[in-house]
Amino acid sequence: MSKIYRAAICAAIFVSIGAVPPARAQGGKGALEFVARVTPTAARPEPVRQFTFYILTKSYVQIAKEVEAEDAIPQREKFIEELKVSPELRAWLKAHDIMDLMLPGLDKAVTPDDVIKVPEFLLAYQRSNAGGVTNGIPKPKYKDADKTEHPEKYEKQYQEYLTALKKFIVAHPETESGMELELDGVNPQRKWAKLLSDQRKRVQRTAPEIAQKQYLIAKAETDLEGHGSIAGLPPGTYWISSLNLDANSGDMRVRWDVPVTVEPGQTARIELTNLNAADARATTTP
Repeated sequence: MSKIYRAAICAAIFVSIGAVPPARAQGGKGALEFVARVTPTAARPEPVRQFTFYILTKSYVQIAKEVEAEDAIPQREKFIEELKVSPELRAWLKAHDIMDLMLPGLDKAVTPDDVIKVPEFLLAYQRSNAGGVTNGIPKPKYKDADKTEHPEKYEKQYQEYLTALKKFIVAHPETESGMELELDGVNPQRKWAKLLSDQRKRVQRTAPEIAQKQYLIAKAETDLEGHGSIAGLPPGTYWISSLNLDANSGDMRVRWDVPVTVEPGQTARIELTNLNAADARATTTP
């Protein structure tokens, strides 16, 4: 056998041995294949077409929680303490899991003692029962002028009025109904809701940016059948995420943040459905 012939055989054997699968040829990297489908209520699954999925090295839900924690709103008690209302109303708010004073049925949470002790409740009760619409309601005998000219007389008549009024409320609890309509001027709900809304908007802007800048390793767009794939992924655990974007089908709106493990030289396959998605209509994740 000639030297040239032997060299040709050796070269052929070397090429044959070197023809390893692409993932292995890339230093043991793996691949990911997935299909995304959404099933509307009482309907068939539909592919999520031309939708971008993000492959993250960290859960997007966790990323959003961390962003939210760094942009925390004031604690409820601190917020209440800074309200420009009476100390009695601040104490009442702290003791009750209620922020909206115009909530229908507020009268069920307000006792006769509360009406008497909390100035805002007393004024709201008086206004809602003003104009002679409530039969038998006690009428105050004290005069504002006596507050400075005859303070003792004023205080005595004022306390007598409160005692009689409390007795009346106990006997007629239905007269508290409607007082919530008179509390708009001191209702903290609007300000509290704005704090929550503003924070949520900031997190909705910031979380996707941080996810893509710090934790994005790849992204893929699904085809018309809902299929997507990514090659050349280093081995490890990832999250297939739609970030804060919703996939829609019929009455369903869902988001995904699903962990998947990629093994060296292997292709990980996963199906994204309603079962491993979060319902975007109920989720609190920004």
